[in-house]
Amino acid sequence: MRIIVDGDACPGISIIQDVARKYELELIVFCDIHHFITLDYGEVKVVDSGFQSVDMYVVNHCKSNDVVISQDYGVAAICLGKKAHILNPKGYLYTEENIDRMLEERHISQKIRRAGGRTSNPKKRTIEDDIRLKKNLIRIIECNLKG
Repeated sequence: MRIIVDGDACPGISIIQDVARKYELELIVFCDIHHFITLDYGEVKVVDSGFQSVDMYVVNHCKSNDVVISQDYGVAAICLGKKAHILNPKGYLYTEENIDRMLEERHISQKIRRAGGRTSNPKKRTIEDDIRLKKNLIRIIECNLKG
């Protein structure tokens, strides 16, 4: 089990890093050349910039039972197909039961924006998001370590 992070837009890296260190899990954070991320534990892999370049590295490196942290629904859907565990940076779990709805909502929002409409901005990160991220990351790890 490894933790793979889509680092281009991932608050909570310090929480993820602390949990990875505690459980002595391999941590890989992918980011493009326009981001500067440093870690005390784990590895940062810098990739070329380009449309979805980081997403493709995350998807291609993901294996069964890895924990992937990304806010991209497309990445989540593909990694779910590889039997990985997917969390978004606010700690919400992507599952086979909710990913279709999320992809459909994303599609509808894109259609509204392309037609000149507006959609709401994401809510600001809260302390509850940090707590949820840590709790759900630990829960996934411990459930898998127990078998």
